[in-house]
Amino acid sequence: MSDDTTNNTGRFTRSQILTMISTASLNFCSMICYSILGPFFPQEALKKGVSNTMIGLIFGCFAVFNFSASLIFGKYLVNIGPKFMFVTGLFVSACATILFGLLDKAPDGTIFIVLCFVVRSVDAIGFGASITASFSILAKAFPNNIATAMFHLKVGYVGLVFLGLALSYSLSSPLLGLISDRYPGLRKWLLIVGSIGTAICFFMLGPVPIFHIESKLWLFIFILVLNGFCIGLSGLPVYPEMLSCAYENGFEEGLSTLGLISGLFTAMWSSGSFVGPTLGGFLNEKVHFENAAAIQGLFPLVCGIFLSIFYMYESYKKSKRPSIVPAKSTDEERTPLM
Repeated sequence: MSDDTTNNTGRFTRSQILTMISTASLNFCSMICYSILGPFFPQEALKKGVSNTMIGLIFGCFAVFNFSASLIFGKYLVNIGPKFMFVTGLFVSACATILFGLLDKAPDGTIFIVLCFVVRSVDAIGFGASITASFSILAKAFPNNIATAMFHLKVGYVGLVFLGLALSYSLSSPLLGLISDRYPGLRKWLLIVGSIGTAICFFMLGPVPIFHIESKLWLFIFILVLNGFCIGLSGLPVYPEMLSCAYENGFEEGLSTLGLISGLFTAMWSSGSFVGPTLGGFLNEKVHFENAAAIQGLFPLVCGIFLSIFYMYESYKKSKRPSIVPAKSTDEERTPLM
């Protein structure tokens, strides 16, 4: 049997393993390039006369352009080709990252700020192209194991302070991905439990003052570990569930649908990457960490409630559909017409 097809034992083929390694390497390296700016860029930018607000916008523009690029590249994935988009996006992002490391040579003030925006925006466009193509390539290579293959993704850009969250997410993701692929009917429950669990974790990070619980370091670490697990619960089933919903509603099973779903998924992730830190920083400054974490915890709570309502309504509609029982044919109906 060829290496490009799945064997009967259910093991991944050589082609699938190489695909997984290449896309995982892309995400790992991209997240390193994305997160490495955090420790030193704000201090360097301040030396160049950049305000804290402008520094936040420089970070935020990455998510904005990544959001826009992902939608566009997802639409035109079939025309461009996933492999070409993957390699070209990776090359553009790599060049932009190198150029960003040379911006300390740029003049202070406006020129430095403009160059930062330009280079970060180009980096975001390249990253959007490569990540959108990688999701489509993964979905094509792993039609029945999408969530299992995706556990390598999105574990990288957290600091050492949140190592517990990253470890629990990365260690639990293979198991959760396997469950999501083996038992598609459980995806809805994974999404609901994960969303509500994430909300509870945010309420306990402070903890929220109405609980009257004293903040402890061990409690904070425990909640971060639990939060990483809940994020895996609510995050991993999303992509395969989106694909299933698209197919159930008449979308053709092909590269065009994979590109559309990949672009939408990446765009939504990018929008959250922009809104989350921006809103979190604003709330932390205005209402302090305990209340800020609780307010942000309302978002996954509302999502969990709406998901529950939607799935209950969907189940109710299916139960009301009349079951079609094939009628027994008579001897006259079985008589040949000719």
